Amino acid sequence: MTQAATRHAPGVPSWVSLLVRDSDASREFYHELFGWEYRPGPGEAGQHFRAVLDGRQVACLTRMRPGVHRLAGWLPYLRADDADRAAELARMCGGTVGVGPLGAEGMGRVAVASDPGGATFGIWQSEERSAAHMNGGPGTVVWHELITPRTSLVEKFYETVFGLEAEAVREPPASVEPAGSAEPVSAAGAGEETDYLTVSARGRIVGGIHGVGAALPRDRGSHWLMYVEVADTDAAVRRVTELGGRVLRPPQDTPRGRVARVADREGAPFAVITDR
Repeated sequence: MTQAATRHAPGVPSWVSLLVRDSDASREFYHELFGWEYRPGPGEAGQHFRAVLDGRQVACLTRMRPGVHRLAGWLPYLRADDADRAAELARMCGGTVGVGPLGAEGMGRVAVASDPGGATFGIWQSEERSAAHMNGGPGTVVWHELITPRTSLVEKFYETVFGLEAEAVREPPASVEPAGSAEPVSAAGAGEETDYLTVSARGRIVGGIHGVGAALPRDRGSHWLMYVEVADTDAAVRRVTELGGRVLRPPQDTPRGRVARVADREGAPFAVITDR
């Protein structure tokens, strides 16, 4: 199975969007950190901005409408052959659908839903050419990881809604420490195995699910975490703090590479990684 064929498979993260209050400040932050440039996005002027790197779209930044009260955060969109069917399955499997499904200019048909653990994600039905570039290289998103209390809470949900195949692993491909933790607290107790699953589409691993138990961040709860490749993780972390962001977990070496978890100026968490 080729990588190109896998990108068309249901459940593959194919787009990522940031919801923020101050889009000007956020665009500056990510431009200085990753070199992203911006183009006006579809829909209402000044609300949506496509982030572009080397001529390829990598993400979208969206300004919250006045009166919206929610935490700033990154939202992955998982591909679906039929967004309406996926949304209905999400409801049937214990999730909720907060927006859509509806037609979105330049995006195809989309919905925003939450899984049984409360983590929000997007459902995305569109053509391959409109997907974000996630094939690697500094400044691009290279991994998505669901942070949840326990993997058993959501494993069947993603298998049923998107047809993803989950497999328990002893050595997660990215970081195994709880998101949001400033201290090296292990999610598993002494003698316990790490609660981690990889999820695959058509035989190719496309993301992870990490059960962190009581280490789940109280201020954010279950959430999807994106990993962005950088040339130097330590340098990227220093730049984050210079730009007004903060460090959630300092750089550490993992089986996949050197990883750190950080937050931008509005508190949206994400990870940076230097691949091995």
